[in-house]
Amino acid sequence: MKKSILTLCVLAAVAFSCNKKKDSQDESNKNDTIAVVKRLSKADSIVNLAIEAHGGDLYKKADYSFTFRDKKYHFKNDGNNYEYILDFKKGDSVFKDVITNSNFNRYINTKQQTLTKEDADKYGESLNSVIYFATLPYKLQDASVNKKFIEETIIKERSYDVIEVTFGQEGGGKDFDDEFHYWINKLTHKIDYLAYNYRTNDGGVRFRAAFNTREIDGITFQDYINYEAPVKTPLKDLPKLYEQGKLKEASRILTENLISNQD
Repeated sequence: MKKSILTLCVLAAVAFSCNKKKDSQDESNKNDTIAVVKRLSKADSIVNLAIEAHGGDLYKKADYSFTFRDKKYHFKNDGNNYEYILDFKKGDSVFKDVITNSNFNRYINTKQQTLTKEDADKYGESLNSVIYFATLPYKLQDASVNKKFIEETIIKERSYDVIEVTFGQEGGGKDFDDEFHYWINKLTHKIDYLAYNYRTNDGGVRFRAAFNTREIDGITFQDYINYEAPVKTPLKDLPKLYEQGKLKEASRILTENLISNQD
């Protein structure tokens, strides 16, 4: 009888200990969840809504081809894996540039080329930049992206959230110190305008206004009118200059012949 009572006491103690441990783990998990929610900044929340509005999870398996400035591009995403391809001709030679999970290779007439690191970085950055802009705002949640909510503003009688984007040096590419502003429509959650300043080639300031917005297999693509402004013009001043007609059109960013390669 004493052994039975002792056994019951031991079991009760073990059960209490287990329940206490479980309660502690549940509380810890709850605190972790709360911490994650608290860490989601206003800028992150706005960008998340923009990504969802432009295509959301469809980006993770996106497979599209398009033409930009007479060169053919192809991007294919598979979760965290991706492949970007550029095909173009120069004289009698056929060039093919390929980025696969950050590894860059160039082929000329199907023969793989041996490149210096400087050239590989240059060609890779150029290809990556075209895909980056074509698939905005998909990459704005990458680890190298630093986001900050600037303000709410009005452009042409529409309300916008303004998000500043900079990049960390690691993973941010050669032009990691460039600064971007995105004007995200508070009603549609889509990017109607963007601007950036860059340091290369003596620097410059650009403001882009989206047009020809269309949805292809659930993902939104846009073209842009690209305006230039005097060097060192604050990005926050560009919408007002745009409304006043004081920005000069520099070019048009046209994503043409868009084809979805989805099964």
